Amino acid sequence: MIRHCVFIRFKASIPQTERASILADIADLKRLVPGYLTVNIGPNVSPEGLGRGYTDGFVIDFTDAAARDAYLVHPAHEKAGRRIVAAAEGGVDGVFVYDFEMAG
Repeated sequence: MIRHCVFIRFKASIPQTERASILADIADLKRLVPGYLTVNIGPNVSPEGLGRGYTDGFVIDFTDAAARDAYLVHPAHEKAGRRIVAAAEGGVDGVFVYDFEMAG
C-alpha cells in the first residue's frame, strides 16, 4: 500500500470556503480512481510548532504504486493540483508531497 501525504501552505487571502472546495475535489477523486482506498483531510492541529506554515493537508491510501500513479495523471487530479498550486503561498513551493510504502 502507498500512503500519499500532501501538505499545503495556503495563501492567507484564500477563504476557508475555497480551501474546503479545493480539498473536496481531492476527496471526490476516490470515486474516479480505482485503488484509491481512503482519504483523510484536515488542518494542522499540532501543538509542536514545527508545521513550517503548512496549514492544511490530506493523506490518501492507495492499494499500490500503480493506483497512485493512475491518480497522479488523472485529468481531475491535474485540475485539482492546479487549484492547489494557485492557492498555495509561493505556488508549488507552498506544497509538500511525501509518499511511502506501508506494510500491507
